[in-house]
Amino acid sequence: MKDSAQLAADFLSARPPCAGAPTGHVHSIETAGMLDGPGIREVIFLSGCPLRCLYCHNPDTACLSNGEERGAEELLNDLARRRHFLRHGGLTLSGGEPLVQIGFVKTLLRGAKQLGLHTAVDTSGFLGERVDVEILALTDLWLLDIKSWLPETYRRVTGVALAPTLKFAQRLAAAYRPMWIRFVLVPGLTDAEENVRGVAEFTSTLGSAVERVEVLPFHKLGEAKWEANGLPYTLRETPPPTPEATEAARAIFREGGLLVY
Repeated sequence: MKDSAQLAADFLSARPPCAGAPTGHVHSIETAGMLDGPGIREVIFLSGCPLRCLYCHNPDTACLSNGEERGAEELLNDLARRRHFLRHGGLTLSGGEPLVQIGFVKTLLRGAKQLGLHTAVDTSGFLGERVDVEILALTDLWLLDIKSWLPETYRRVTGVALAPTLKFAQRLAAAYRPMWIRFVLVPGLTDAEENVRGVAEFTSTLGSAVERVEVLPFHKLGEAKWEANGLPYTLRETPPPTPEATEAARAIFREGGLLVY
């Protein structure tokens, strides 16, 4: 039986150089994550993101250069050594925005599937046009953040346009690719009923591809990172939503027949 290092090496040597990226910029790795997909997961946070979300809890991932350059072979070797621990979970690629490093993402997804692991990608969908049919096939679950419904609110929250995210969500639904939709409830920013209801009604049109919706209450755990990086944190005075407000938002999603957490 081949050991973990040989499995990863065989995978990489079997692919032509143009088929993926042998190295990428990695911000950090969580080896026993339980929030970014089903089961216990290895979560690789990649650097680089075109969005500038006001509530981002990892603002230091925005620049590609902030990440440490790591080799796919090294990461896959490590993943292979833990594959039995992860057999009821898998690998999640997060960020930042993982689709910034699309070749590296493809390489890691191929390797994870060869190791028999479930795969997930956590994305805003803004760069969804970069996703080819191979990546669609290699990704078992998409964790798709729909940060707002009103275009002006979305741009205020993220600094970019909403349309690419909606287009990517519709593409995933048409291809019957499983999704968990995520929406962050921020008082005074994303919590207007019209905004929440718009996300909920759009999500309900995506059909059975949507396995669940997560309405996530805003928190300020990343505030210190903003300060450490010399960035102005505009939500300093914004409180987290009350439990009642969070439940009211979840109820709006449930009206569309969605499974909501």
